Amino acid sequence: MRLVGTLVAVTALFAAPSASGATTSAAPMFRALVFTKTTGYRHDSIPAAIAAVEQLGAQNGFAVDQTEDAGAFTDANLARYRVVVFLLTTGDVLDDDQQSAMQRFVEAGNGWVGVHSAADTEYDWPYYGVLVGAYFKAHPAVQQASVHIEAPDTPATAGLPSTWVRTDEWYDFRTNPRPDVTVLATVDESTYTGGMMGADHPIAWTHLSPGGGRAVYTAMGHTIASYADPLFRGHLAGAIRWVAGR
Repeated sequence: MRLVGTLVAVTALFAAPSASGATTSAAPMFRALVFTKTTGYRHDSIPAAIAAVEQLGAQNGFAVDQTEDAGAFTDANLARYRVVVFLLTTGDVLDDDQQSAMQRFVEAGNGWVGVHSAADTEYDWPYYGVLVGAYFKAHPAVQQASVHIEAPDTPATAGLPSTWVRTDEWYDFRTNPRPDVTVLATVDESTYTGGMMGADHPIAWTHLSPGGGRAVYTAMGHTIASYADPLFRGHLAGAIRWVAGR
């Protein structure tokens, strides 16, 4: 289901996220489960990514639990959370029962955020293909490129420059997700070498699942340096808070 006409209204639920502000002392607004299991390629940025999300939680008022144990995906355990983050996952990470619990969690109106190789995950689970929006196909070498922000008035894009120049691993996808999602940002293939999607190359997007759960996927976040970048950290914190919106 495409998210149409709700971006401004949802943005009003939250103040801009903090990428580096002081730790909050109030009770957390919600709890996020950060899942980092891999059965394929494993990014060396995973420890930095986990640390960054934990810091962002402390700074932005949400609690973070991190696991690589797929056994966490039960109805009873997921009931503790408002958001699940697939952070640099790869391969087949959940069995059938765990997949069903995850689907029920999102369709109950909860949130999901996928980061980078979350699109290189669960190729044989049709529901996940809809949730992530598009599966990974290939990528050229890590290099600098320009990202154009299409939807600046969302928590996931608040504070980002309209043209964001950064270094990352730029994913090509098996399909263009645009018909089924609201694109937040595109990468300009004329600014780097090896892109294969053409003039329209979405790199971050959002949509609603059946039941009203919100999903945000960003293909950025391959490098260790990404997780020290205040702009990327703000992008990630905003995405997590946004999908938690009640």
